[in-house]
Amino acid sequence: RDDVSDWSSDVCSSDLDFSVDSVKAVSAAAGALCVWVHAINIYAGVAKEVEPKRKKLAKAEKSLATKQAALQASTDALKIVIDKVADLDKQYKDSVGEKEALREEAESLEQKLQRADDLVNGLSGEYTRWQASIAGLEQNLKDLTGDCLAAAAYLSYCGPFDSVYREELLTSWMLNIKAKEIPHTPTFEFCTFLSKPTDVREWNIQGLPKDDFSTENGVMVARGERWPLMIDPQGQANRWVKNLQKENNLQVIKLSMKDFLRTLENAIRYGASVLLENVGEVLDPSLEPVLLKQIFKKGGQWLLRLGDTDVPYSEDFKFFITTKLANPHYVPEICIKCTIINFTVTLSGLEDQLLVEVISNERLDLQKSDELVVSLAGYNKQLKDIEDTMLKMLAESTGNILDDEELINVLANSKVTSVAVNKAKGEAEITSKDIEVTREGYRVVATRASIIYFVIADRKSVV
Repeated sequence: RDDVSDWSSDVCSSDLDFSVDSVKAVSAAAGALCVWVHAINIYAGVAKEVEPKRKKLAKAEKSLATKQAALQASTDALKIVIDKVADLDKQYKDSVGEKEALREEAESLEQKLQRADDLVNGLSGEYTRWQASIAGLEQNLKDLTGDCLAAAAYLSYCGPFDSVYREELLTSWMLNIKAKEIPHTPTFEFCTFLSKPTDVREWNIQGLPKDDFSTENGVMVARGERWPLMIDPQGQANRWVKNLQKENNLQVIKLSMKDFLRTLENAIRYGASVLLENVGEVLDPSLEPVLLKQIFKKGGQWLLRLGDTDVPYSEDFKFFITTKLANPHYVPEICIKCTIINFTVTLSGLEDQLLVEVISNERLDLQKSDELVVSLAGYNKQLKDIEDTMLKMLAESTGNILDDEELINVLANSKVTSVAVNKAKGEAEITSKDIEVTREGYRVVATRASIIYFVIADRKSVV
């Protein structure tokens, strides 16, 4: 190829006229050969420049293949490293997550441990009281039969009698209950069984005397199913009822009033209270539906027929009857329609009332017992509300009880309240003992005052 290149170069660079046209003019065959020679000459020039480049290309391709192989090896090694880094990063994140989970679990366990400690401490403090409550409730449940029997009998039959005869009746009933082996509370007390200390104190504030006889009468008025007819020559029951029902729109009527039935009808319709005062030994026949509570349901509404009118009956309606007669004689028909309650002050009853008044005037330092009664009742109510909430939460609780922070807090509050209740009870018991010891020292004053009152009352009756 080099020879041809050199030769064609010599031929083409000679002075001879070796152009295609000039050669074709002499001979066509030589012209074709001349074309071939020119083409070979051009090819030789191009080949002389391309061949070194081809060699360089081959060398570069070989080097490229070597580099690419090295690059592929490096890429593969890098991928392995990247995969290892990703795996290590995943392991790190998993470890960090596990660490956080363990930390949160440790904190949760620490909180649960604290709650468990609070729960144990709280329950340990409540255990004695709850055990005593359970024992007391179980015993009360056993004694409920006899206690209910005695309370029902006392409420139904003892109202017309004085305190001495009431006590005799109750004693004889309790002996019969005991003889028939009916479970009952040995120290049964009518007022304690059917009333709350806070209710009794509220009655006292509203004018009910503080002696036991008056308290029994108040319980009969509040708990009786029939409307009360109160024998009230001294007017104590009348004043008490007016204060008791002051907020319930009390209407005071007498049988001598022309429109007393209209007032009674409006009270029945709108749920007001009515006090029928100064009745005699005979009641108006028109009151019979009210006394017998002859209500009936018509069209989804409770009605009471008063006279010739069906009056809508409100559950808030209350009816009280008082008489100033000291020793009235009521026929059995009236006795079965009303709860007859004797508010007449007796010598012993007045003595108890005056004893309370003497102590309240002479020893003001002992009157904090009323405040203790209110505080104690409030603590007991709060404790009961907390216990009810706790039992409700325990019944509705799901899962681990230690996760319920609210329940633990309620238990802690219950313990604090229990301590306060026990402290208040201790103070109330000490104060009660002081009052009992002190009041007996003033009984002689109350006895003399009671005797003087009845002597004056007897002289007035004689005159």
